[in-house]
Amino acid sequence: MGHATGRVREIRIGMGGKLEAYISCPPVLVPSPGQYTLGIDAHDPNAVLRTPLFQLERAEHGFWAVPLFPIQWAPGTDLDLVGPLGYGFNLPHNILRLGLVGMTETIARLIPLIQHTTQKPTSVALFTDLPVPMLPASLEVHPLASIKDELSWPDFMVIDLPLECLAGLRDVLGLAHGRSLACPAQVLIAAPFPCAGLAQCGACAVPGRRGWKLACEDGPVFDLNALRW
Repeated sequence: MGHATGRVREIRIGMGGKLEAYISCPPVLVPSPGQYTLGIDAHDPNAVLRTPLFQLERAEHGFWAVPLFPIQWAPGTDLDLVGPLGYGFNLPHNILRLGLVGMTETIARLIPLIQHTTQKPTSVALFTDLPVPMLPASLEVHPLASIKDELSWPDFMVIDLPLECLAGLRDVLGLAHGRSLACPAQVLIAAPFPCAGLAQCGACAVPGRRGWKLACEDGPVFDLNALRW
């Protein structure tokens, strides 16, 4: 984990009309896909909580951060950065059919996985009801509800969902209680990280099969079968 100063270099309108920020920082502060780096306005005396920044794509001198950062941030804003934190995605190398399920208000956290597979013989299908930007033509996009009929297709699945939706995931997938997916799966839990694990405040507590986990430090990416859902 590193601690350094970064800067917002550029703001653009990204997918779904949401703002994305190009943040310049030392390479050691760039989170891997699924990990996060915490940022706060270095000169705002009223700023209290740090914002978790996820990687949309790497840049020459930093990274593009996905939406949901403070609207007050503008080009030239100096940031106090800490990270990377947590555990990111760990996909097997031999995936042939990757299923992505987007259930949060943005699919941006899944974009690095799409970019990663373009150089491999991997078929990728995205299941979401959100607007989809210009993506590789090889990517198949389906409504979220259709995942119930396609569970036998992927040999690996990645799900991005809010913490409060974990309990209803079986209904989304059309799985009966006690039934497991036919393929391995990882889930990126979207939750507030007010203490980033420093105080173990429990705001991001996730029910695990062996007790409670904290998304901020044990995740935010988990093996789905390690959770109670």
